[in-house]
Amino acid sequence: MAPHALHIHPTAALAERVLLPGDPGRALALAQVLLAEPKMFNHNRGLWGYTGEAADGALLTIQSTGMGGPSAAIVVEELCDLGLRRAVRIGTCGALNGRLALGDVVAAREVIPADGTSRALGAGERLRPDPGLQAVLEAHADHAGPVVSTDLFYDPRAELPGQWLAAGALAVEMEAATVLAVAARRGVRAACLLVVSDTQAGGGERIAADRLAEASERVGRAALAALEA
Repeated sequence: MAPHALHIHPTAALAERVLLPGDPGRALALAQVLLAEPKMFNHNRGLWGYTGEAADGALLTIQSTGMGGPSAAIVVEELCDLGLRRAVRIGTCGALNGRLALGDVVAAREVIPADGTSRALGAGERLRPDPGLQAVLEAHADHAGPVVSTDLFYDPRAELPGQWLAAGALAVEMEAATVLAVAARRGVRAACLLVVSDTQAGGGERIAADRLAEASERVGRAALAALEA
């Protein structure tokens, strides 16, 4: 039976290696700088994706996951059905540790699953990335350490950031645990690289749009280097 997907409607080839930003606009921006003659891979449900030739001459797909674990789980599962073998989640995070500054790049050495989706997928207390991908990402990052994935951006539980910090988390985001959980279940190599966009979970000082665009390009190029290795 030919590969198929219900929510991702491919209009171009899927590369075996994929960058996974959450934001469709970021997928477009990265496609314009990382791919030669990018072709739209998917536009269904507003989850923009693009495939093209990267600087090393091989195909690369950049596919947005949307926000949160449930959306990311659908996208990654269907990409696996279509032939995904290696993936790096690239996105933004809120700082928990005061050493992190806006625009810093964080390589997730492990992910604490505080979200419902990864738990439903059988995640334990910690999820770990592929060691080979992680080694390259850390070489390009300002910080490396645990991050935590949660379901809520605007979380009313004021005690949680302190608890996550006590557990060693440097930052909080919403999709990494799901990406790693699906990847582990499907035998796919995966890792995560993040830009600090907020000085605290769910708010605080926010990075300027131009600085975020610059940092996102840096993260995209670093993630591509990991996928090339």
